[in-house]
Amino acid sequence: MPPADLVLDGPLAVITLDAPPLNLFDRELMRALAGAVDEVARSDARGLLIRANGRVVSGGVDVNVFAPLDPAGGEVLWRELFTMIHRLESLPIPTVFAAHALCLTAAFEVALACDLLLAAESARFGLVETVVGLTPSMGGPQRLAERAGPARAREIVYTGELFDAATLERWNVVNRVLPDDGFDEAARAFARRLAEGPTRAHAATKAIIRAGLSGGTRSADEVTPQLSGALFGTDDLKNAVASFLREGPGKATYRGR
Repeated sequence: MPPADLVLDGPLAVITLDAPPLNLFDRELMRALAGAVDEVARSDARGLLIRANGRVVSGGVDVNVFAPLDPAGGEVLWRELFTMIHRLESLPIPTVFAAHALCLTAAFEVALACDLLLAAESARFGLVETVVGLTPSMGGPQRLAERAGPARAREIVYTGELFDAATLERWNVVNRVLPDDGFDEAARAFARRLAEGPTRAHAATKAIIRAGLSGGTRSADEVTPQLSGALFGTDDLKNAVASFLREGPGKATYRGR
């Protein structure tokens, strides 16, 4: 099994980090994850779940990756990794990250690039790059600032401390905290429900929110009429409206078209 394995399970794509014992982000895992995200982009998947096998989600980056780097090499590395992060964020489908245990540095930053972050009760998170004199450089600080505000983002990065799932849920970093028992099954069910939803409408939602984050509420208002108007040409909307009128709400099924 590759260190980042993709399985297409009906409408849901599932990427599993599996590089025991700690799922460290070395060059091989980084390449495998980027390849898996690219494959999802080329597929007909209507939702993505990223999860991990093992006793931790990830112990972070393999520090051996940093040892030979000079400033130019460091810049090249981060630009390569941002290509993967941006491809993940640009997927026109709901993306969910499921953290069942300790989730450090690069894995946490990948989680922040997903639409939603689910955490088990015992999960802990940290951007601990200060231990090697580095700042998180795969988008963690800025994406934390989007979710929790700049002061909390600074706190998380400056201190390099570990934060539990309940705390990060209060800070709007984690979307939902789920029980440890049955966490993987619950996360899969949650992601599958999104994948079976109105895919084109979810894509419009993502685009509207991104426009608002980039340019403010009025920018989102500008793009909404075209994005939402186009949904009236989709089979999913037409069938869902007919189902609503015929049977009431909640009976429609979607095919992503």
